[in-house]
Amino acid sequence: MRKIRKSSFCHSAAQRRNLLFGPERYLSAKLQDVNPRPTILALTSALLVANGCTRPGFPAYPAGAREFAYVANSAGNTVTVLDLVYLRTDRTLAVGNTPTALAVNPRRDEVYVVNGQPTQSSGSISVIDTTRNAVVATIPVQRNPTAISVDPTGQRAFISNTGSNTVSVIDLDARRQIATAPTGDKPTAILVSPDGRTLVVANSGSGSVSLYDVGIPPLSNKTTPFTKIAYGPAIALRAIVPACPGAAAAVILPDSSKTFVACSVANQVMSIWLAAAPNSPYAKQDASLTADHLLALLDVGRNPTNLTLKPDGGEIFVSNRDSDSISEIATEYNDVGSTFAIGNRPANGIVSADNGVLWISNSGADSLSLYSIDDGKFVSSIRTGMAPDALVFAANEQMLLTADTASGDVAVIRTASRFGPALFTILPAGGSPAAIAVKSMPSKP
Repeated sequence: MRKIRKSSFCHSAAQRRNLLFGPERYLSAKLQDVNPRPTILALTSALLVANGCTRPGFPAYPAGAREFAYVANSAGNTVTVLDLVYLRTDRTLAVGNTPTALAVNPRRDEVYVVNGQPTQSSGSISVIDTTRNAVVATIPVQRNPTAISVDPTGQRAFISNTGSNTVSVIDLDARRQIATAPTGDKPTAILVSPDGRTLVVANSGSGSVSLYDVGIPPLSNKTTPFTKIAYGPAIALRAIVPACPGAAAAVILPDSSKTFVACSVANQVMSIWLAAAPNSPYAKQDASLTADHLLALLDVGRNPTNLTLKPDGGEIFVSNRDSDSISEIATEYNDVGSTFAIGNRPANGIVSADNGVLWISNSGADSLSLYSIDDGKFVSSIRTGMAPDALVFAANEQMLLTADTASGDVAVIRTASRFGPALFTILPAGGSPAAIAVKSMPSKP
């Protein structure tokens, strides 16, 4: 691994522009509103902030606070660690072959990397200790793992194994696989419900959704990362819901009552009621709500590949990749309210914590689209690197990071300023970054 050392000098804004472009080239770029080439913008990051320079307009971090972004480079078999306090590359970690997904533990300082290793008989999970930014364990799983979800207790993880049509259950305390369960053909998206009762798996090959009991008890206010949780059975199949060709992305509402799954081949989104707990308010209201069942198949645009859920759970935004549009679903009524043009080949999305702003990465346009949910209108387009895909906010939402798959870098978007959101810099990553995650660690008392 390699760390970049802090320099003793910073450049002024004018010096940075002249170093990169020269005065005439900078003015030309400004007037034409063109996007500087990603390799040049990667150099910007080195001159601008990689050496620990201040970040004009950004709020200061508390003394001793640390925040890092982790970028899975699927073509480089590495994870790039970016220091978000100083906006610089911290180091590069070697992991398994073809890392394609990441998950952050909500209750301990760990990040998990899914290594597909498609040419091998099994895949693996790399465990990164975020206090040291070091790989501290590698957990074998089954063939060609694709996605991961960590339960609310932070003590178990679930892996979809596309090559073996199974789910692996990982004990994160023991750092080992403790159970497996069969799925449909080619499981991809996997998600644990917020209440910890249900595991949702989208099976892209068989066009179905598998639902499991996962035996996770509810958390109490006294639960800590060191509390020993009394789990039930590791995993048990509860239901299979068919009729979702090309099942892809999935979301679960914050109250764990419904899941929505993108059926990419059918140009639809499936809405499924998730079985309520026997003594829950839903069960007392209607006994039939204790069973999983299909609610609706909703028509959207062509090739829906991603679902973005508002934090309050009221709406879902569907990225229709082949029709360059977004469909808006009202989750309470299972209703498609509108479909609107957004950008060339919309990929991923993310919504601000106040539920007011939607960001969409346009993989075919090398840009992000900003959409005001409150006003119901497109606001602006912001240039990025090439083929932006995965998105993540820094903890305070002053920065939005996007993994640019074709240019192998991360665009850093300043979400608020006097002149509105804008590209701040681009930081180098590795080959074909497929996923990005952020872990924030407060200063120690």
